[in-house]
Amino acid sequence: MQASEQYGRRIVDDELDELLTGLPAVALEGPKAVGKTATAIRRVQRALRLDVPSRAVLASADPDAALAGDTPLLIDEWQYVPAIWDAVKRRVDDGVRPGAFLLTGSGAPHQPPMHSGAGRIVTVRMRPLSLAERSLVTPTVSLRELLTGQRSPIGGECELSLPDYAREIVHSGFPGLRVLNGRAHRAALDGYLAQAIERDLVEQGVGVRKPAMLRSWLAAYAAASGTVTSLETLRDVAFIAAVGGKDAPSKVTALQYHEALQRMWLVDPLPGWAPTHNELSRVAQAPRLHLADPSLACALLGVDTAALLEGRESPLSSTHAGKKSTPRLGPLLGQLFESLVTQSIRVYAQATEARVSHFRLHGGSREVDLIVERPDHRVVAIEVKLASAINDGHVAHLHWLRAKLGEALLDAVVISTGSHAYRRPDGIAVVPAALLGV
Repeated sequence: MQASEQYGRRIVDDELDELLTGLPAVALEGPKAVGKTATAIRRVQRALRLDVPSRAVLASADPDAALAGDTPLLIDEWQYVPAIWDAVKRRVDDGVRPGAFLLTGSGAPHQPPMHSGAGRIVTVRMRPLSLAERSLVTPTVSLRELLTGQRSPIGGECELSLPDYAREIVHSGFPGLRVLNGRAHRAALDGYLAQAIERDLVEQGVGVRKPAMLRSWLAAYAAASGTVTSLETLRDVAFIAAVGGKDAPSKVTALQYHEALQRMWLVDPLPGWAPTHNELSRVAQAPRLHLADPSLACALLGVDTAALLEGRESPLSSTHAGKKSTPRLGPLLGQLFESLVTQSIRVYAQATEARVSHFRLHGGSREVDLIVERPDHRVVAIEVKLASAINDGHVAHLHWLRAKLGEALLDAVVISTGSHAYRRPDGIAVVPAALLGV
């Protein structure tokens, strides 16, 4: 297979290269259009495309025969033939060489394979393009370096401003969509969502009786981006408030929607941090809601760059006013900027073998947007602020967490929309979003 000359190397490429030198089978998984096939095909001799119905039929009839031939082999969209997973597992047990099989998937099948693949097939997550992968500016601050705890001097200058970040939110991290503009870009995003709702969910075993209802639920999810909002509240907003409860899906059905969308990687909730420190025993574990890419939220809510910059409020706060379980939301741009930064930091953290979560005490009296945790449970704490100038109020929760964690806090950072990276006199790093990289 010849790799495209237009391919832009991704951060996950280094992870794949390292894994495939020692492991016989790796599965690369993430939402459709994220670039899995373009990344995988560079590493194989041939490809088995299971999204082609005729090939899927043949592979279903004899999965072992479908694997016969030269390797490395790419098995694209393996979830269409779940039995192929078990066939790969058997080949691994038979002792194939490292890098023999690379699988890609855009969703876990609703009828899973017989074997989990544990110990035989290692799964790697692929997300949309991070800010560092979009060739906007050259990053000058390394998350890997922050995780050392050395608190080295940092610097760098960035020409991007608030309108640039708003455009990046709308334009998306899906490589194929970034080449489009205007009506073509809007149509492509709308088509992406329509296919997910009207076709892909059915393939997940979820019958969607009224696609408009599910789209309404997704829009409520989009409006709650970056917040800790319960699924029950989303159901109220999307269904009961919209149609007065008539013919609204049940709680069980709404939960099935959410679980299927997670299997398709379209919703990407950020888990709550579970610290080991007794002083933080009152931590809330509920996830923060994020879609796979903030551009999907823009498409669902019908907002463009101009609307974001106007300071439009999240529709969740006005649609469901009066509910105590609904968080107080500000401008939608702030929420989606946090989603953009979260998406990027999850890409960088994966490259460093770190985990990302968020911190919140019950009641919300103390919160930190992102906790990046090393395997030894020491952390970098990150606040995301839609501001070009950072003041003492922006870092108050970081100071509180530093007092609680002591040496377990490796570094503390504020991600901003400003122009310069620097350290404050109190030691907290201030980094423009585009200047942070791996």
